[in-house]
Amino acid sequence: MGGNGGHGIPSNIVALPSVIAAGGRLTVTVDGCPEGGTMTSRAFGTARLTPVSSANQTSRGTATVNSTARPGSYDITVGCSGRRLTRPAAFTVLGGVRGGVGGSRTGGATAADIAIGGGLVASAVGGGGLFWMRRRAERRT
Repeated sequence: MGGNGGHGIPSNIVALPSVIAAGGRLTVTVDGCPEGGTMTSRAFGTARLTPVSSANQTSRGTATVNSTARPGSYDITVGCSGRRLTRPAAFTVLGGVRGGVGGSRTGGATAADIAIGGGLVASAVGGGGLFWMRRRAERRT
């Protein structure tokens, strides 16, 4: 009595990564969802599922976990072809990234970052200028 369970019956909800920080991006894959649909969770609200062209009857979507999501396990409910399926404890949210004690003291690029970036830009401009001058010289002959 096996089989694939018919067309349009959502199954096998997989959330990756299964452990994620608040504010992170989550990818959800659902089998038995050939026409796409929606996914909902208390951690991210509602997001779209779109069909995966190379995978038969599979849809996928991405969602950004709310930066204010509290640590803990969250369910995902999918809706496909008029049917709904909930996967309990589909993923776990860890505490979000917080500034403060032990965090970075600088708000932007450091002096070393600026020096390295400036050097890369200068060499790119110089190399581009030489290439352009050589191309102009070739056209004149």
